[in-house]
Amino acid sequence: MSEPLKFRFDVQGGNFTSAGQASVLVKKNLRQIGLPPEIIRRVSIAMYEGEINMVIHAGGGVAEVLVFEDKVEIVLDDKGPGIPNIELAMKEGFSTAPDNIRSLGFGAGMGLPNMKRYTDSMNIETELGKGTKITMVVNF
Repeated sequence: MSEPLKFRFDVQGGNFTSAGQASVLVKKNLRQIGLPPEIIRRVSIAMYEGEINMVIHAGGGVAEVLVFEDKVEIVLDDKGPGIPNIELAMKEGFSTAPDNIRSLGFGAGMGLPNMKRYTDSMNIETELGKGTKITMVVNF
């Protein structure tokens, strides 16, 4: 088996001007390598939601997308505050985003639920005060 194709992005915390740029680049790159449109859509949505969460909640982080022969793996790693209650955070509409972020149209509480909805698997590793690592897989 050959090595996966890897894309890496540094996501800036609090920078809503560049928020979403990594997911746009991933979408473009996946199109160029000829992945099916439905796979590209699912990866793009999951990637965007995770990227926005890093911008809002974690002070930024690193996003990696690995393209294998049969799947795309998205790894989001941050050094933010961690997620105090994963079960609560997974509920649609639950959000800890402050009002000023909500006024920008972000923080509706659909990030983690949408990440799970559009991927075949999602694993969350989080430690309070240390950060969060989310690994998602979209199978072909």
